[in-house]
Amino acid sequence: MKYAVKRIAMLLCTMVVVSFLTFAAFHMISGSAATAKLGTEATAEAVEALEEAMGLHRPFLVRYGEWLLGFFTGSLGESYQYSMPVAQLVAPKLQVTLCLSIMSFVLIAVLSIPMGVMSARYAGGRLDAVWTACNQVGMAVPSFFIGILISWLCSVVLHWFVHGQFPGFEQNLWGSLYYLIFPAITISIPRIATTSRMLRSTIMSEMQKDYVRTAIARGNDRSAVLWRHVLKNSLVPIVTFLAQGMAEILAGSIVVEQVFGVPGLGRLMVASINNRDLAVVQALVVIMAFWVVLSGTVADIINQRIDPRLSLGEGK
Repeated sequence: MKYAVKRIAMLLCTMVVVSFLTFAAFHMISGSAATAKLGTEATAEAVEALEEAMGLHRPFLVRYGEWLLGFFTGSLGESYQYSMPVAQLVAPKLQVTLCLSIMSFVLIAVLSIPMGVMSARYAGGRLDAVWTACNQVGMAVPSFFIGILISWLCSVVLHWFVHGQFPGFEQNLWGSLYYLIFPAITISIPRIATTSRMLRSTIMSEMQKDYVRTAIARGNDRSAVLWRHVLKNSLVPIVTFLAQGMAEILAGSIVVEQVFGVPGLGRLMVASINNRDLAVVQALVVIMAFWVVLSGTVADIINQRIDPRLSLGEGK
């Protein structure tokens, strides 16, 4: 329990640092949100008046303190471009991207673990050779190209979905989840290949340890030892690896959204950067950072529960 509380406290401290650096970075960027909104032909007086109305002339630390307080209370400010609350603008997009990221993560976890175990179990055999070849292809081909192939095959050839016609959760929940399966598969393929290969190597290294040889020498079934003991000890680095991969999964979601025409954070991010809508971009960057840091924190807590050695180390 103490470990979990400590990790959560570290998460909050990390997010404060990330939010400050993000806010400072956008503060130092040249240009003006007022100019972006009014256009380059606007008069200096009009730009100055709008900057005053936006509160851009106030001291940096004052604006940051208000923004940070608003972030933790669910108020992300107002979009300069759309003249609406950022939270209201981001929420539906964030819902889509997070759902896509979670679906991709579940696919990676559910498929890569049994594949890695079976590859290690039959190392050197035909199954392992086939899987190793598939791994090489999966790791070598970029996600966006896989997405183009899946979109062409499943939409144009097989007519399993209509490309670019994402129904939206409010209109059709199950139809939206079905549509997201295809980009989720696209995102997960390279990560499944990498994770299963890492798990294979970890298991094969673990199988060489004394406790495994002793268990097998005492007459225990090799497969039983593999699934009951070796896999548990091999999961700690895999859980950490999966958590660290959330940044790649989230980034992959944003890229693949463009391929499949999914209205997630990707389009909003690009549009906000082009329009210099810094309030929206700041919120998106911090939200993404929070998602990645939260994944790492949850992974650390899970690992501490899986491996008793981590608990002993924490108690020293």
